[in-house]
Order: sequence, then structure tokens, then C-alpha cells
Amino acid sequence: MAAVADIGVIGGSGFYEFLTDAEEVTVETPFGEPSEAILVGEAAGRRVAFLPRHGKDHRFPPHRIPFRANMWALRSLGVRRILAPSAVGSLTASYGPGTLVIPDQLVDRTRGRTQTFFDEFAVHTPFADPYCPSGRTHSIAAARKAGWVPAGSGTLVVIDGPRFSTRAESQWYAAQGWTLIGMTGHPEAVLARELAMCYTTLALITDTDAGVEEGEGVTQAEVFEVFGKNMARLRELVGKIIAAFPADREDDLCAHALDGIRLPFDLP
Repeated sequence: MAAVADIGVIGGSGFYEFLTDAEEVTVETPFGEPSEAILVGEAAGRRVAFLPRHGKDHRFPPHRIPFRANMWALRSLGVRRILAPSAVGSLTASYGPGTLVIPDQLVDRTRGRTQTFFDEFAVHTPFADPYCPSGRTHSIAAARKAGWVPAGSGTLVVIDGPRFSTRAESQWYAAQGWTLIGMTGHPEAVLARELAMCYTTLALITDTDAGVEEGEGVTQAEVFEVFGKNMARLRELVGKIIAAFPADREDDLCAHALDGIRLPFDLP
């Protein structure tokens, strides 16, 4: 398939729309159908592909999202950089609801999710730094210019869901020094790396997790309410980050993640 976009935006809970006057593109993959037909259009003068990871009607719970199909479909369209706005919980009182965090580390606490494209041969992809360094740099700079006060680091622990954590689980995660908690950041990040795509998460904190402070704990309504209040501003920021990306990414480590590695298939 001919390249039709070079930047992808994966919308999380509540982030179901981004492009206007966009073309709907259906992509077939070896891993089934993606969460939704992909919308391709222009944003900030760039060709962008938009995909809501849960589907536009939020029909896919976190553990049922077709992650491999989503990432393969985006790469098939020419996407090489991905921005992933996500609603997350905070594991520290330092980061309250409404805080934007550009995480630099990830901890996988999921079980049973298929997290690789390499079902044959031993392909060991470097993943020490799971997020694109240049993507993070441009995102942090653009956020500051747009009036956000972003946290430029953070460790996101990813759980299966769809339930929220118990208070004891939340306290244990926080005791490890982890700062954010979500349900969808993995395996997206590692699948992007396996396809040599640059991946940057824009983590918007919607709640403090159950163990951070006393109370009834987080609710779905609370998450959607905070994310909704920040939606217009977050969409605007995504556009500014897209505009800030340079045309070339030759120096990005993500682009060279597979250099010298024999792959069992051709990349799309």
C-alpha cells in the first residue's frame, strides 16, 4: 500500500475524534481488523492517520484491543511516528488530575496479552528506553509553549484492567517508585518498536489511584469527566506537536531499532 500518512495519532478513552474532512481507510492486516477504520487527513500541514484504540464507540476493553492489527495497519499506511494521548491514574500526590506527563519508562504488569509480532525465530528488540527520545523532547517543548506545565519524566505501570486497582495494589505500585498507572500503554509501545516506529505517550492524569489518598477510589465517570474537560486543549496540543516534528527522523533510535537484525518477514 502506498504511504498516505507519516504521523499516527492513537486516541485513548474519550479521545475519539481528531481530524476533520478526513478519508476513511480500511486496512487488512495479517492480525485481523484494527479497532476501527483509520481516518487519514491533514493536521498542522502534515498527513496524519487517526485511530481510536477502543473503537469510536469504546467497544474494546483494554485486554481485547487488537493491538497488533492497529500497529501493523498504521505502519502499512506509511506512519513512522505515533502520538498516543491516554488517560492515566497518578500514583503520587505530586501529580494531580489535569497534569500532563510525558513518561520515559514503562513497567508491564499485564498477563496473557500478545506482545510481539515475532512468533518465529529469535528476534530480540532493544527496549531499554521504551519511548522515542526525540518524540518526547518535541512533545515537552511544544507543551510548554502551549501553556502546559508537563512533567518530563515518569514511569507508567500497565495493568490488565478493566477493573481499577485495589488499594493494596495501588500502594504496592507506588512503593516501587512508579508514578502513573494505565491499561493500554503496553503492548502498544513494544509493538511500535518492533516495527521501527517512534512512539510517544501523552499521559493526562484523570485521577489519583486508590492507594494514593483515602476515599472511595477512582470511578469510570471521574476519568471521563476530567479527560473531557481537557479534551479541546489536548487536541490542540497534539496538533502543535505534529507541527513541531521535523520532516526527517534519521537520528531517532527507533528508526534504527531493527538494524542488523534478521526478521522473519518483510515490514509493511
